[in-house]
Amino acid sequence: MTQYDESRPTIGAFVKIAIYACNGVPMFHLSTPQLVFDEVARRGLAEWTTVLFSDRAGSIRTAEGYQLSGISGAGTAADADMVVVPSWADDGRALGPVLRKTLHAAHDRGAVIVGLCLGAIAIADAGLLRGRSAATHWQAVDDLAARHPDVTVNASALYVDLGDVLTSAGTASGLDACLHLVRTRLGADAANRVARSLVVAPHREGGQAQYIERPIAQRVTNDPVAQAIEWSLEHLDDDLGVDQLAAVAHMSRRSFVRTFRASTGATPAAWVRSRRLDEARRLLETTDLSIDQVSASCGFGNTVTLRQNFLTAFGCTPSNYRRRFDARP
Repeated sequence: MTQYDESRPTIGAFVKIAIYACNGVPMFHLSTPQLVFDEVARRGLAEWTTVLFSDRAGSIRTAEGYQLSGISGAGTAADADMVVVPSWADDGRALGPVLRKTLHAAHDRGAVIVGLCLGAIAIADAGLLRGRSAATHWQAVDDLAARHPDVTVNASALYVDLGDVLTSAGTASGLDACLHLVRTRLGADAANRVARSLVVAPHREGGQAQYIERPIAQRVTNDPVAQAIEWSLEHLDDDLGVDQLAAVAHMSRRSFVRTFRASTGATPAAWVRSRRLDEARRLLETTDLSIDQVSASCGFGNTVTLRQNFLTAFGCTPSNYRRRFDARP
């Protein structure tokens, strides 16, 4: 669960993000943080800039065999507000002294440290996850746990946000983690705009709360679960019990629950609750509706139920959330 801790490191309107590039890094992993964070600037949401750095200035060769030149030396990360290790070698190599020093220096001055996919291994090697939890690619969960028995590896989480350090699961989970960083720094509206611009599905079920405007339902005419999902998103204020959803899908209750979980990774009740919370956050950020009205519009029935669910999911009240992420002009 991600909580909005006011004491956690925050990033303002301008941020410099240094991304570590090394020989053998897959291009997808290297491009993921650039894709998301550069879109923040392209959309005019904040003055975020990204820079690639390595142990020494020059060029690197990607896993695909492409030569990338113009890579800065480690010194360029000395004033970065965020340092990202987008991947790591899977051959068991140890963390080098240059990157270790860079990560420690950045962490000591309050920069956010991010390890995407196998990048979590480098963050753990630097000692920044000692006695803490982390996520990584599912194929590397056992290796990371054996390499660092003092780290609790969460095999089910898309990402784990500790405030000062964030780690993510494999490959596409890096997109979820980067959108989460946009979300916690600039609000849901900004993250939703970035997701829409990149044509990225803004929500996936996982071990962490995801931040979206509304999930994009797959419009598959012969998929009863997709039809039920699409219908429920337009009727969040209705009774969305299992029996109602199963009726919309024209399935028996038992078959619907089994198929729904296989399709979404969640029970119908958990999925509906998450969608209602997503809509509540959107309304709190972008409308003048009262807490009572938000509660009714999202199907919680009363403010007490909304407040209880909000506190459980996000560690703050709806009112505090609105004060922090109010996106109204």
